[in-house]
Amino acid sequence: MKPLITIVFLFITAACFAQRQNVYFLKNNGMYVQQRDSADYICVISEPDSGATLYNVFEFYPNGKPKLLSKSTTIESETLEGSCIRYFANGKKSGVSNYKAGKRVGIEYLYYPNGKIYTTKKHPDATVIGVKNYEYILSEYDSLGNALVADSNGYYKGYDEKFKNVVEEGNIKNGRHDGQWKGMDEGWHIRFIETYDNGKFIGGISIGEHNDTVKYKARDVEPQYKGGPKAFNNFLANNIQYPDYERANNIQGTVKLSFIVEKDGKVSDVKVIKNVSYNIDKEALRVLSSSGNWIPGYEYGRPVRVSFTISTNFSLTN
Repeated sequence: MKPLITIVFLFITAACFAQRQNVYFLKNNGMYVQQRDSADYICVISEPDSGATLYNVFEFYPNGKPKLLSKSTTIESETLEGSCIRYFANGKKSGVSNYKAGKRVGIEYLYYPNGKIYTTKKHPDATVIGVKNYEYILSEYDSLGNALVADSNGYYKGYDEKFKNVVEEGNIKNGRHDGQWKGMDEGWHIRFIETYDNGKFIGGISIGEHNDTVKYKARDVEPQYKGGPKAFNNFLANNIQYPDYERANNIQGTVKLSFIVEKDGKVSDVKVIKNVSYNIDKEALRVLSSSGNWIPGYEYGRPVRVSFTISTNFSLTN
């Protein structure tokens, strides 16, 4: 079964209400599940420390060992801010990075499971208008500490999360991808060959399980609602009806839902993952289930199913 791409985004129609903590159960592909026993890891987002403004983010493995420690600007989802430390399941540090508005910035250090340095990357501040969101490879070492990329030049080999297979490799010139790169995506069961010119993506070819080939001009293409985010917000605003009982009893809150955009752009598997009340949850489900007006996403030139998570606030005002 092919994995899902997971995208988390937040729609807020009014001020959110702070909570003590939110607990989420997730799979490694980013999908939310209802039961802790079904989760690959658990995420807890809790109130800021005394005198602070950022929420605490703590992810941990089912065995209780830490997976991630960081901060978030919102309690409703992981919008990371500041320092972030990640860990392997064996307890050793896997990476140290910095975030701004949910995007990596500055220098990032990645490690092998044996604790040795793996690679160092530099991420420009992509939150600044006009700055492109790409990374520079500054250095890379094998598991014994021998340099493969030094001073931003060399031959790079990227590994899967378990460091068992090489998933991409090619030349690094001045920190950027250059020339022909090749690799494999185990999740999508494809091999690929891509061409770069000083970091600029020129094009690629993906080879499927049956040696079928597809050419593409962009590796990752996210699904989008026809008309864009503004049109989607308008759709929600024009179709959501505040339930009478909740209106009369001043019941308010933020409902969080997950759903899938299928390969044909239809919406499926809509679920409430953080509820407010029976009627509010039901109304959010009704409206989102009728929003099947999406352009599907693509990976390596092939249409894919994509999982989204959204939050929308039901708020009464004078």
